[in-house]
Amino acid sequence: MEAERRVLRRATPADVRAADALRGDEENARRQASDRVRFHELAMKISDAEWQWDRRKLTLYFTAERRVDFRELVRDLASVFRARIELRQISARDEARRLDGVGRCGRRYCCSSWLSDLRPVNLALAKDQQLSLNPAQISGGCGRLLCCLRYEHDFYVQTRKRFPKEGKTLRTRVGVEQVLAVDVFRECVTLRAADGSARVVSLPELQAELAPADA
Repeated sequence: MEAERRVLRRATPADVRAADALRGDEENARRQASDRVRFHELAMKISDAEWQWDRRKLTLYFTAERRVDFRELVRDLASVFRARIELRQISARDEARRLDGVGRCGRRYCCSSWLSDLRPVNLALAKDQQLSLNPAQISGGCGRLLCCLRYEHDFYVQTRKRFPKEGKTLRTRVGVEQVLAVDVFRECVTLRAADGSARVVSLPELQAELAPADA
């Protein structure tokens, strides 16, 4: 649990201007640090920069695929910025949270807006939800699998228990039909008869049609 913080006083107009100046300088610091990374030919990417209020410390957040020896870089950056340098490695998901953005759903990233716990996500979750297993189609702005695959998983698992499984053969008022697809949001089922014809029926209607053996 995060410790409580005391409010010392309200920010003055001068404080607000100083904070705005710090935030404005952080992008410039990030660009300068990125230039020095390229100079030292290090396999890392500077994602964000954060000045301490008194400008005595600059924290640089970076991503990297493997361990990086950045000791020379830290000394170089300390001489450039005349401040204590802290390099902090973060994951691709943490980078997305810091930088924020809009996901493929058209809404702000969950990790930036409300999701506090970034739990692991794997393809098995997408399979349970009958989504494409192509990572390019189910990945977020961070390049990793969508966070919603994890927190929506329980809903899909519980809801699908109310529906017949795809491929199952049922005996309805039409006769013998096979389940082609289910739509958990519209609560309907697509059925195909022996003659190849297909129809869409709501879940309550289907349940009412089923013979006792199939119910």
